[in-house]
Amino acid sequence: MQKKTATKPRVHRVRPPLTHQVRIIGGQWKRTPLPVLAAEGLRPTPDRVRETVFNWLNHLIDGRWEVTSCLDLFAGTGALGFEAASRGAARVVMVEEHGAAVRQLEATRTRLGADTVTIIRGDAVAIAQSLIARNDDSRFGVIFLDPPYHQDWMSAILPLCRRLLADGGIVYVEAETALDRVSSGTPAPAWLAGWQVVRADRAGMVYYHLLQCGIPPGVEA
Repeated sequence: MQKKTATKPRVHRVRPPLTHQVRIIGGQWKRTPLPVLAAEGLRPTPDRVRETVFNWLNHLIDGRWEVTSCLDLFAGTGALGFEAASRGAARVVMVEEHGAAVRQLEATRTRLGADTVTIIRGDAVAIAQSLIARNDDSRFGVIFLDPPYHQDWMSAILPLCRRLLADGGIVYVEAETALDRVSSGTPAPAWLAGWQVVRADRAGMVYYHLLQCGIPPGVEA
């Protein structure tokens, strides 16, 4: 009688989870990957959207990144801020509240040698208010706003941006709904008063916009 050979149990190797990444689209660090942490509310702007947005911005500022200061109030992975720095922005201030995300931003800044980037840990509204309180006439040509969805950040932060924005400056807003709601017949939110949507598009569930202020900073709508 033939003896049965004992079969060894099959061992399944556990693969480590894939690291989610986005990449810098243009400039000196083009194609550089940026790691994305698994953190609540952290939602990096997709590569395709950033490519479109920076094409818009490049046209509107006539490619003059070297004289443009940028403020990224919800930095997250730093995809928007590092993209601006990669293209030669004079100064980029990144604000982020999540501790692990801040450490990742600092590591990326060191890795890139991004000397024009300043990273501040804190609440976006509080930091914006502190920048206003400095009263040093330091304004930003581009402000990036990509806050967590469904938390009513825009009503609190956009009025502050009016006082931080340079004359003719631009605010990028990423949101869960379209800000320009004329086509749907829905009234625009009250906090959008005094702002003009100069560019807008949609990619899947992401609505993205460029705004310019039609009222001088410091003047109430």
